[in-house]
Amino acid sequence: MKFRIFLFLTLALLIGAFWYISTGYFSSGERAGTISKLSERGYVFKTYEGVLNEGGYSGETGTLQPRYWDFSASKDSVILDLRQALKTGERITMVYQEKFVKFPWNGDTKYFITKVTFQDSQLTPEYKDYSEPKALPEGETPKDVIKVDTIAIEPV
Repeated sequence: MKFRIFLFLTLALLIGAFWYISTGYFSSGERAGTISKLSERGYVFKTYEGVLNEGGYSGETGTLQPRYWDFSASKDSVILDLRQALKTGERITMVYQEKFVKFPWNGDTKYFITKVTFQDSQLTPEYKDYSEPKALPEGETPKDVIKVDTIAIEPV
């Protein structure tokens, strides 16, 4: 009888530990960039695997060098957002969880995407007209020119 109880408790402990390792995570964070690849993979357990181009600047060479980051996703809402980002080429921020161990049914990476947010669209630059100013009637001064004696000083 004691052996059965010991066996049952050991089995329950092993199943609980395996469940925690396969579903839990030990790290979470955010990454931003543009999606450069998204594909459905797997023989039995289908997951979406993708690549995020984070961009980047190399301090050693002084050039721009792309940094790629592989990730996995399985939630339908996340996959729809990733497809939208891939189609439009928009810059996104992804919230991810890093799993303890990579299991075959969990995808090809340890990084699972849980949320995707689209970054605010960038403001369009304002172009100023730097052509020659129009002549003013004699005796009038522009509002942004200050006269000191006979020298006109323009603000910088």
